[in-house]
Amino acid sequence: MTTKTKNRFLNTVTLPNYDFVLNAPEFKKEGEEFTVWFFEGILERHPNYIDCLMYLGNAYTAQRLYEKGLVVDQKLCRLKPEDPLVHYNLACSYALMKNVNASFEAMERAIVLGYKDIYHLENDKDLAHLRNDDRYQKLVGKIKLC
Repeated sequence: MTTKTKNRFLNTVTLPNYDFVLNAPEFKKEGEEFTVWFFEGILERHPNYIDCLMYLGNAYTAQRLYEKGLVVDQKLCRLKPEDPLVHYNLACSYALMKNVNASFEAMERAIVLGYKDIYHLENDKDLAHLRNDDRYQKLVGKIKLC
């Protein structure tokens, strides 16, 4: 069969329309709940899949599962110890857990590693518990000097 004949044949094929009904309860999840289930499933087989861990940490935070998000961020810091964004996210997790001292330590590390997004830092709701502390303005000042 020539390429021209194959293309004409493929253009005339009508695929049947199938409706799938998924009755398993895990497929009834929506939004962030589905995202968490999906990424946890991937991580069961690939526990150090960094991109998946990043998404899962964000999904945990969106669902207010702060302790689980902290565990993910701590693992990411072990896997990517020189990544400023990973340390920034760890600082956010600590702040959400109201562990202000650990949050400042993680943020300091993020800045040392090159974190410079001042706009995000000043508008991130996760860091609300830090803003009344004198150390917060020092962090902002450090980033502005970079």
